[in-house]
Amino acid sequence: MSHPSDFIPEQEPLSLKISHTDPGIQSAIIHRLLFHLHQAPSLQNIVIICIGTDRSTGDCLGPLVGTHLSRYKSPLFNLYGTLDEPVHAMNLQTTLNGIYTQYEQPYIIGIDACLGQTSSVGCIQVAEGPLKPGAGVNKELPPVGDIHLTGIVNVGGFMEYFVLQNTRLNLVMKLSDIIASSLYSAIKEWHYRSVLLAAQE
Repeated sequence: MSHPSDFIPEQEPLSLKISHTDPGIQSAIIHRLLFHLHQAPSLQNIVIICIGTDRSTGDCLGPLVGTHLSRYKSPLFNLYGTLDEPVHAMNLQTTLNGIYTQYEQPYIIGIDACLGQTSSVGCIQVAEGPLKPGAGVNKELPPVGDIHLTGIVNVGGFMEYFVLQNTRLNLVMKLSDIIASSLYSAIKEWHYRSVLLAAQE
């Protein structure tokens, strides 16, 4: 679980924060992701790391997103972190070491849950730079991602572990569905554009 204070402020052009109930949320997330992906070299290896554990309702957002993405069976990205094989505090560093050994200059997209203000619960954030998993529950873990997406699953500031355990699965499921489908659509569009550009060179 990440800490909400790690984000670029909402008004900055390189971040997006939007409620899951907003009717235009998927197009907004796709647009923002394409903006970031176009900063990456054409056809660069995309690696998605979905962080969290299925032992906590609030913290299972990442593994749920990973499981949704795995069902696409897409060759367009390399996926780490599902309900079957979660990436969490105990294996995050090992996972990152393996990724940097296997892929040359991968473009990493980090996904995690976070806690925030009451008014922000149910929002999805897309921002440039790495997320800091574990910061919300005072864990020192390595930063993850060239960009990151987070879902604000509950209220932060007190008894974080208890809050995560008592987060509504319904909200987490909705956020995970939106993140997974938007991310897949954005990567597919980015890849299509990259192939067209490469063909014109």
